[in-house]
Amino acid sequence: MSRRRARDLVFRALFVADQGNTAFADVWRRIRAHPSEALDDSEDQDSFVLPQEDLVFADRIAEAYQHHHEAIDAALRDAIEGWSFQQMSQTDLNVLRVAATELQYLPDVPSKVTVEMAVRMAKTFGGEDSGRFVNAVASKVAAHGLNADGQEVDA
Repeated sequence: MSRRRARDLVFRALFVADQGNTAFADVWRRIRAHPSEALDDSEDQDSFVLPQEDLVFADRIAEAYQHHHEAIDAALRDAIEGWSFQQMSQTDLNVLRVAATELQYLPDVPSKVTVEMAVRMAKTFGGEDSGRFVNAVASKVAAHGLNADGQEVDA
């Protein structure tokens, strides 16, 4: 099972929603039905077919983000020092949104795995320092997460 592509799909939906100033739920429904819409022209559409179990995992992340996006963004604001969302690259912000969603609302995924996968995604899609930045912020969110009620807890 490759959850990497599931995370990637949610990341791309978040990015498209931000770029188009469109509701994430609308973008997610469209991309979920046609994942190839999230790819750019240089990517092989056939290689981006996700098995059903990976789509279920992507749906879990997307649903948790939809229901808890305000708490997720609040946790990220608390963890990011010296930067506002407007100053950050959208790539880094959306990688962190996927990671924070997993860290806070998908407790069956080990936090070390989530942070590692976020760093890899940041290195793939972000700038030169994205991996280090995402590692620092995601690790901070993992250490001081929120429970399902939005209350801060120590991990």
